[in-house]
Amino acid sequence: MPLPQRIIVTRFSAMGDVAMVASVLKEFCQRHPAVEIIMVSRQFFAPFFDGIKNVKFHPFEPKTVHKGFGGLVRLKKELAQYGADAVADLHFNLRSRVLDVLFSLTGLNVKQLDKGRPEKKALTRREDKIKRQLKLTVERYADVFRALGFHFELSHKLNSDLQDVPKAAFSMFGNFERKKIGIAAFAQHRYKIFSLAKMGQIIEHLTHHGYDVLLFGGGQEEFQITQNWTESFPNTYNTIGKFTLREELDIISNLDLMISMDSSGLHMASLMGVRCLSLWGATHPYAGFTGYGQQAEDCVQVEHPNRPSSVYGNKPCDCDGTEAIDLITPEMVIEKITAIR
Repeated sequence: MPLPQRIIVTRFSAMGDVAMVASVLKEFCQRHPAVEIIMVSRQFFAPFFDGIKNVKFHPFEPKTVHKGFGGLVRLKKELAQYGADAVADLHFNLRSRVLDVLFSLTGLNVKQLDKGRPEKKALTRREDKIKRQLKLTVERYADVFRALGFHFELSHKLNSDLQDVPKAAFSMFGNFERKKIGIAAFAQHRYKIFSLAKMGQIIEHLTHHGYDVLLFGGGQEEFQITQNWTESFPNTYNTIGKFTLREELDIISNLDLMISMDSSGLHMASLMGVRCLSLWGATHPYAGFTGYGQQAEDCVQVEHPNRPSSVYGNKPCDCDGTEAIDLITPEMVIEKITAIR
């Protein structure tokens, strides 16, 4: 059977997962330049796929035109116009599976993501945890293309994608003698967020020891927190609400280092080829969500028998009376940064 030449790829959310898909597609398109990809995701994530040859982005609008079953039928009709010969479902949620059925009925070759739910459940259960490194999520994505018949080996290397600094960010990069560190201090679930007081200590140390700090995140509450930091510490810049996602990626590409929770900041750094120190608490790199091309030793964590409590960080993780993320100290993070320098 001939290999597919035009593939519909679906991954609707979350932000970090879509960024990981972009990292995988970068390498897939390099290795298979004759294959066209129709990437289906939320419009906001389109910048992740800028510059990837042979990738056409098709927006998914779940709250309007693609809402409900009728909306998915509409989406299927829109996508049918591309004349694809295969579907790579990299999400495997209810919506993507409905879309898979609709395409299967027309004879398309459909392959779906194996999320590895049984082994993740064994990793995160309270009793008798089986703690071992599970397959990386990016490898699970690559497996879907392998199931379609492609030979596809990931390099697992960071590749710098240096972009021009946006004009509005010139002032943040004015001092060429100071290294630039980005900090993405927030996450969707609070059990993945490092103590803000401790993060303030790290920022204070960095800004007084030769670093400029650029703060990333989203939302009004996060904006106010980061604004307080910029007003408290010198050489600290708040990017929240000031740049588009495309501009944020361009800024990240110019950093010397990123510090992030187990969150989208980690995967955006990977996409732009920037080294990232990631902080882990209720979650664990064993679940497979390490940033693409990042080093295991750059995962900052304190091992404890109760970790991890969940894959996504949506459950508390009590470690002898201390939340898992609070086992990390500012000194641990600063020591890692100093060693990299």
